[in-house]
Amino acid sequence: MGNSEKKINSRELATLVPINALTQENFEELARKTHLQAVPAGRTLFKQGETDKHAVYVMEGEVELTDDTQTSTITGGSPEARHPLSPQQPRAHLARAKTDCTVAIVDRDLLDVLLTWDQSSSYKVEEIEESDADADWMSRLLHTPSIMQLPAANIQSLFMKLEQVPVRAGEVVIRQGDEGDYYYIISEGRCQVSRLSPRTREDVLLAELAAGEAFGEEALISENQRNATITMLTDGVLMRLGKSDFIELMKEPLNSKISYADAGKMVEQGAVWLDVRLPSEFSNGSLPGSVNLPLFFLRKKADEINNERTYIMVCDTGRRSASAAYLLAERGFDVYVLEGGLNAIPADANAVS
Repeated sequence: MGNSEKKINSRELATLVPINALTQENFEELARKTHLQAVPAGRTLFKQGETDKHAVYVMEGEVELTDDTQTSTITGGSPEARHPLSPQQPRAHLARAKTDCTVAIVDRDLLDVLLTWDQSSSYKVEEIEESDADADWMSRLLHTPSIMQLPAANIQSLFMKLEQVPVRAGEVVIRQGDEGDYYYIISEGRCQVSRLSPRTREDVLLAELAAGEAFGEEALISENQRNATITMLTDGVLMRLGKSDFIELMKEPLNSKISYADAGKMVEQGAVWLDVRLPSEFSNGSLPGSVNLPLFFLRKKADEINNERTYIMVCDTGRRSASAAYLLAERGFDVYVLEGGLNAIPADANAVS
């Protein structure tokens, strides 16, 4: 894309789907990190089959979307332009500027996290007390794959249960061979990861970790001993989560995922696709036969759902689905989460219409 960037007008951003569903506070957070880019005619915005971290909207001009069968044109200001271009990941289309145009570039992961928090009505991001010093490590943590897959309720509880631990340079936090007891996140400082070589009996440096990075989960997930030693390189601050809380908040919620192929077989046997995206997103493309019940309505409508059916929760990435599954599982429902969401369905499956 072009290199010319500027901040987007908030009024323009507020017309885009599903950004228009954010609360004011979270909308402002997203707006601060959203930019406009000028793209000359003929320039490729993204290629079919690529994977990236952006939602791209046409604000002015025309963009052509081409897949294996057809080409369509999206014009800035049209109803179609309110939706992101070819949102599936990997991209299902080649996107190329048909004319000189302007596009909005949105952090897709950040948008999804904010939507999930907003629509999980009992859990509000503002309940997490955050200082400016905390912002960087918290933001980086929220973008790690394991945290991104958690229900919003679990993310909320995780931050509430984290214990702050000051550490000194040279201090050994985890020793190879010990039993796993905590999951750690670096708030401040740096540490090194080393492992004892069975051949030389000397420590081999494996990596260095900085603020926002986490360690210690492998022993807790596998129930094995620590497989490396973590030593602080600087003074710092660690946030730690006990083993039982880690298993409850992080390990168990990640075990209910199901592949698209397996989910399809379950639907043939009577399971129901339950799409928890906004109606505006649902109307722009959905799985045949799926039922739309937005996440923010789910808590109120849970008593009206037939609890004798099996439900496969659907959204674009799987994050809102995981939050919805958590809510229904708490109420005794048999629920699964479509792994990776609609974005992960193979393009040749032609599943979304």
